[in-house]
Amino acid sequence: MSKTLTGRMTEGKPLSLILRFAFPLLLGNLFQQTYNMVDAAIVGQTLGADALGSVGASTSVQFLVIGFCIGVCAGFSIPVAQTFGAKKYENLRKYIYHAVLLTTLFGAIITIGCALLCGAILDVLRTPKELFADAYAYLLIIFLGIPFNLTYNLSSSILRAVGDGRTPFLFLAFSAVLNIALDFLCIMGFHWGTAGAAIATVFSQGLSGILCVLFMRKKHPLLTVTAKEKHWDGQFAKILCAMGLPMGLQFSITAIGSMVMQSANNSLGPVYVSGYASGMKIKQLAMCPFDALATGVSTFVGQNYGANQIDRVRQGVRQGVWAGILYGAAIGVVLIFFGRPMSLMFVNAEYTQVLDASGQYLRALGFFYWVLGILNVCRMSVQALGFSIRAVFGGVMEMIARTVVSFIFVPYFGFNAICCADQSAWIAAAVYISITLRWCLKKIETRHAAV
Repeated sequence: MSKTLTGRMTEGKPLSLILRFAFPLLLGNLFQQTYNMVDAAIVGQTLGADALGSVGASTSVQFLVIGFCIGVCAGFSIPVAQTFGAKKYENLRKYIYHAVLLTTLFGAIITIGCALLCGAILDVLRTPKELFADAYAYLLIIFLGIPFNLTYNLSSSILRAVGDGRTPFLFLAFSAVLNIALDFLCIMGFHWGTAGAAIATVFSQGLSGILCVLFMRKKHPLLTVTAKEKHWDGQFAKILCAMGLPMGLQFSITAIGSMVMQSANNSLGPVYVSGYASGMKIKQLAMCPFDALATGVSTFVGQNYGANQIDRVRQGVRQGVWAGILYGAAIGVVLIFFGRPMSLMFVNAEYTQVLDASGQYLRALGFFYWVLGILNVCRMSVQALGFSIRAVFGGVMEMIARTVVSFIFVPYFGFNAICCADQSAWIAAAVYISITLRWCLKKIETRHAAV
């Protein structure tokens, strides 16, 4: 076993292990958000608020498609974490082999389909005419870069499943620095506009993924599939699909509600499109610790479940939830008081209406950010225990809540209703998933006692 594959989480203090694992993942998420924010900052500050709106006009559909890819790859890593915890290394490599094949197939289908439907998607989102051309150029390039996104997410998910969160972070950090340089070159040097921002992002993600794969092949022989293990087994593929597809669908179903919400917001005009786009960038940055913590808890749960240490599973989930709630309360205060000033990163001070809209959106979110600590940790724990289908219904709850607000309240209350849609979705999903997690834990305890 390579020296770096020592990320076993079946011994030691749960919260300490989770936070130690989550820290490099958090840094990686921050770097990833950094180059997303650099795209928006350079576009907004150099090309204007309308160009920022063009980049942000398709945020929800990007979340739908890219979220599906991230969810599938994360789901594929669950059997890897479980077999690693159980020390069944041959099965671990078989899962990796089948995950690569399935990811290649899904990537081809998604890329072709999304590229062909790019214009229709923007029409469905009711993208303002003055933003359409730039939004189309940006979104099409992002769609064509889906294979690169999948490459990074699958390789990084596998490494994290066996406890190596450091390697994906290092390559992502390099990629983020490269993306910043390419942003300036493509947008300010070559004058490629919003298309230049997309090209910089896709190229940087692709390089990060390729480097991650090469490193894994060279430094982690435990993860290198042998010739004997390279044969199709429908049972392994079935288990991977049972984990990955529901997890991907959960992201996509959640994103459908966001698309409905964004469509409703786009209908309010360019000021609110740009304000929402600015607020979304800050919202996504503030969510990075939730994602890192939830992934850390998920890896902890998967490994300990594979090792039949159910008491440690409960302990890790409980401590992870409280850590998420405390962070959510703290960052909520920041958004309430500093959301509008932070929006100046993306919008010039002269666009006061855009800044006011962004500040209003972030202030409303801040009061309920702590709910995400419950939602994210519980949802990822349910998935790590193998109940991916049940986790999907959390996404359904979010979709229903956002859709109800968008169709019923936005026509009457405008942007004020948009500012309440996310919170409604979070609360509905958190209530459902916390009850579901308790049921799942009792279910596995019953199984464990019967063995």
